[in-house]
Amino acid sequence: MSSDNQWSADEDEGQLSRLIRKSRDSPFVPVGIAGFVTVVSYGLYKLKYRRDQKMSIHLIHMRVAAQGFVVGAVTLGNLLKFRYKK
Repeated sequence: MSSDNQWSADEDEGQLSRLIRKSRDSPFVPVGIAGFVTVVSYGLYKLKYRRDQKMSIHLIHMRVAAQGFVVGAVTLGNLLKFRYKK
């Protein structure tokens, strides 16, 4: 083995420390996660009052809304990042 392979502390980084580091790099990541959790929580709450709607249709709508929020937050974050990078 060559001596070029040096051990790095980043390899042993935990999930929480990785999330904190990513949050500093891109502050819209926690916004996307919070929005995802909010949409899913609201969807589960509304599950009780879905009337004649099938369960699969309700879950598909909930998934699309949650994914849309996350994609929107990440896109907005990237647009702002590139705009103020100059």
